[in-house]
Amino acid sequence: MTKIYTKTGDKGETSLFTGERVPKSNPFIEAVGAVDECNSALGAAIAHLPERDDLADTHKALTAVQHALFDVGAALATPRSSASEAKIKKTHFDVHATELLEQWIDAMDKELPKLTQFILPGGHPSGAMLHLARSVCRRAERRVAPLNTHTDVSDDVFIYLNRLSDYLFVASRYVNHQLSQPETHWQHERSD
Repeated sequence: MTKIYTKTGDKGETSLFTGERVPKSNPFIEAVGAVDECNSALGAAIAHLPERDDLADTHKALTAVQHALFDVGAALATPRSSASEAKIKKTHFDVHATELLEQWIDAMDKELPKLTQFILPGGHPSGAMLHLARSVCRRAERRVAPLNTHTDVSDDVFIYLNRLSDYLFVASRYVNHQLSQPETHWQHERSD
């Protein structure tokens, strides 16, 4: 890239990886945008994460997730119904990324107190940002769901986003736990 601005989107359109020009409100672009927002929230969480030995693996995992989200975006920008086999193959999303999330969830979960009630998002700034990333990830999942129904998106992408929101929830709890930030339990407010 020589310039950051191309002026090709000035009329409210952008390109999918297939080369097709679509409105920026296109469902595929909406999905890519939600994934990008999740990635940005992750970047903020990483920026707030203290550099400590007990959080080094978490830092590496979160960075790996950021890379995987770029792969998710590429897969979303390549609708299977209109893309060539070569482009679909180039943007194939690897199921191994989901397996990694599950391994990381299980490892962190072993160190956390059992969750017996709902908790409010918050805690350390990094933990709070991970909660934000989780909620944005859920939005991305909702944007991808209709695309997945029409088989324009690989099931592996949809499954990854579903597992990622679980991972981000556990990661937020883990970071807060490691940093001695207590969880705030939800209390149902009753007005009598």
